[in-house]
Amino acid sequence: QVQLVESGGGLVQPGGSLRLSCAASGSIFSAYVMGWYRQAPGKSRELVARISNGGSTNYADSVKGRFTISRDNTKKTVYLQMNSLKPEDTAVYYCHGQLLNADYWGQGTQVTVSS
Repeated sequence: QVQLVESGGGLVQPGGSLRLSCAASGSIFSAYVMGWYRQAPGKSRELVARISNGGSTNYADSVKGRFTISRDNTKKTVYLQMNSLKPEDTAVYYCHGQLLNADYWGQGTQVTVSS
């Protein structure tokens, strides 16, 4: 069983930055594919960024060049650095971990981009 706990959300002005963190429990964090998803009001949950156990990354087109996903396996933590934030980035951001047929979700953290 893996538990994921997000932190770092909040209110930021357009053009600002935030860094989300997701701390994981469990002994084999390094084997997991980790990702960040988001869900805006009235919309479906969507993939924002993903990082493999080997460090390969992929991003949604809407965040390419602005967001960076990274992981620190020694700290069992995955990060999402968000720069040049836009109002349309406003959503609840969820951490996700996947290994074979098992997947886990965090509780979510709110990110609001507004002036």
